[in-house]
Amino acid sequence: MSSMKSLKLLWQILIPGAALAVAVAGCTGATEARKAEGGKRAGVTVRTVTPDRISIARQVDISGTVISPDQATVSSEVAGVVREAAIELGQEVHPGQVLARIDPQELDFALRRAESLLRQTEAQLNIDGVKVKEPPPEDQIAAVRLAQAQRDDAEAQLERAFRLSKQGLLPQADMDAAQTRFKMSEAAYQAALQNVQSLKASLQDRRAAYELAQKKLADATIRAPVGGRISERLIHPGEYIRENAAIVTIVQMNPLKLRTAVQERHAGVIRPGLSAHFRVEAFPEDLFQGKVAFVSPAVDQATRTFTIEILVDNPKWKLKPGFFAKGIIDTQVDEGIIAVPEEAISTLAGVSSVFIVEQSKVRQHVVTIGVRQGKLLEVREGLRGNEVLAGSNLSQLATGVPVDVEPARAGKERP
Repeated sequence: MSSMKSLKLLWQILIPGAALAVAVAGCTGATEARKAEGGKRAGVTVRTVTPDRISIARQVDISGTVISPDQATVSSEVAGVVREAAIELGQEVHPGQVLARIDPQELDFALRRAESLLRQTEAQLNIDGVKVKEPPPEDQIAAVRLAQAQRDDAEAQLERAFRLSKQGLLPQADMDAAQTRFKMSEAAYQAALQNVQSLKASLQDRRAAYELAQKKLADATIRAPVGGRISERLIHPGEYIRENAAIVTIVQMNPLKLRTAVQERHAGVIRPGLSAHFRVEAFPEDLFQGKVAFVSPAVDQATRTFTIEILVDNPKWKLKPGFFAKGIIDTQVDEGIIAVPEEAISTLAGVSSVFIVEQSKVRQHVVTIGVRQGKLLEVREGLRGNEVLAGSNLSQLATGVPVDVEPARAGKERP
């Protein structure tokens, strides 16, 4: 009985050992077979691409508000009752178009009075104000000539009185009278000269008053100083308005401006004349175009941006002041830029890299990515442009992993 137990125990030991020996032999045989086939592991099958050289149009993103370059609040320069207000909200107006009329009656009276005073002064100066507008010299004015003649006569009488007085033929009283008469005529002559000079000064004042009265009468008809559309109407017929009272606001509609702020890092590339393209929410399918017109010379220290204004043609008035716009500014075109297909770029934790194929193995290499153009990505740093890159199965690759390479094709051959 004990011999049977010993035999059973022996079989339990020998059978597993034999199985292990067979397994080891099998593994050894498989290993020998692989060595006989070449001793290499199967590589990851990848398709390869090569970097391409492309042209890239550099752009700066913008967003801002469409504004009117000219917005005029028109005021009345005269006071009075509004007799006519030929304007409505949204109406188009042209430069010089009549917007409103003020009752001109009082202004007409003031003009007539100013004209009357002017004509009086002109008559005193011997001018008609039409053919002759400038006063003649003082010695040609009647009042001065009369005073001068009286002075000359008094002077001649005084000289005769002196001669007679020396001969003892003229009483002293007559001599004193002749001297007094001469002094009075001289004073009258000087007064006439001063009066003429005062009239000349008054002429300028009354002429200015007359021209001002003419202007005020003309200002009773209020005209549009600029073209555009009425954005606000502030008067109604029949109401009394004072001087400088606002009556309408006119907004220029063509051209308009897009005002935006650009980051200071773009200060070296933004300049007047650059083309811009943008869209607005009201017309999402339309692409509007303009050109950079004005660039601020200063950077806002709070936002680290500088303001620019883009001039935009608006012939059909589709754009309206106040629209929000988003678009780009074309700054420059760079030639010969290295670019690779997007499938050749692996990005992990914000770090981009490519897998360079060398001698049937790959080497992971970090690159700096720029802008996208179609299905190509700009490579700013990290490649020379003559490398062969893995373009598929990047998730299975790491430095040193063997690969089975499909025929390479250039990035520019991509559909």
